Amino acid sequence: MDITAPLIDPFARAITYLRVSVTDRCDFRCTYCMSENMTFLPKKELLTLEELDRLCSGFVDLGVKKLRITGGEPLVRRGIMTFFEGMGRHLATGALEELTLTTNGSQLRRFAQPLADAGVRRVNVSLDTLDEEKFARVTRWGRLAQVLDGIDAAQAAGLKVKINAVALKGVNDDELQHMVTWCAERGMDLTFIEVMPMGDDIDRLDQYWSLKDVRAELAKQYRLTDIPLNTGGPARYVRVEETGQRIGFITPLSHNFCESCNRVRLTCTGQLYMCLGQEDDADLRAVLRDNPTDDAPLHEAIHRAIARKPKGHDFDYSRQSVAGQMPRHMSHTGG
Repeated sequence: MDITAPLIDPFARAITYLRVSVTDRCDFRCTYCMSENMTFLPKKELLTLEELDRLCSGFVDLGVKKLRITGGEPLVRRGIMTFFEGMGRHLATGALEELTLTTNGSQLRRFAQPLADAGVRRVNVSLDTLDEEKFARVTRWGRLAQVLDGIDAAQAAGLKVKINAVALKGVNDDELQHMVTWCAERGMDLTFIEVMPMGDDIDRLDQYWSLKDVRAELAKQYRLTDIPLNTGGPARYVRVEETGQRIGFITPLSHNFCESCNRVRLTCTGQLYMCLGQEDDADLRAVLRDNPTDDAPLHEAIHRAIARKPKGHDFDYSRQSVAGQMPRHMSHTGG
């Protein structure tokens, strides 16, 4: 095995995109992501910021070009800007092409400018509703005004903002046009995501709203043109002719997009998941801690893990039961 070679999985897909959860903690308790009274991981189980840097640098050495930082809420991790600043050195050399994050927006007023200074150019903000009362219900602990202010701060810092909205039947199915218009007025793209069967406390079936139906609803209001945009993620995009903005659809349930999968996920405890919808993982934390000064075993462990990447996942709601349900919470794996 050439442990310095770029990462290619068994199905000839180049792995160039790493999503990294830097914490399982969050200042919200979104109903589809966490239970209200979460038991968080002991601090000693979490990778230190130095370990995160070393691990991510290992992936960059092996050809990863895009890093997306997730959580929980990544910006609640103490000292997180030192990690972003550290990753900025890979942007400076050109080894890393993009450093970005997914956030709930609550901390953007404080962190938008430092993120921009570190080399972040885009952020995805998770925002499912523009209704203050519904927002409080979905997030349990969140305040909409704080998120909207954070989005303003991000745009003022020059960050390009994309809104991610989980499509939830009975929650935001009456807000489609409002969301599209609001995003268009602010020059923001919008991506809808199907709710995924993750976590142990809620049956997702009654919340599931197929994005095929979402698109059909949008098509009643707007002219939608398919565009062959590839941002390195799973979304399929359309252009809204009336506004010029892009709308993405991430459909892990009604359309399985695995054939072009170029990504893997690293948890805040150093577990590498080769597929969001499978339980198989590789423990990279143990390799890191057993080899504090030698990166060769880490590179070898990463290659061995990628050699186990499956062809696809098996989420499926079509039979009116949740096949392939994952017992771990979304906040643990990273969004």
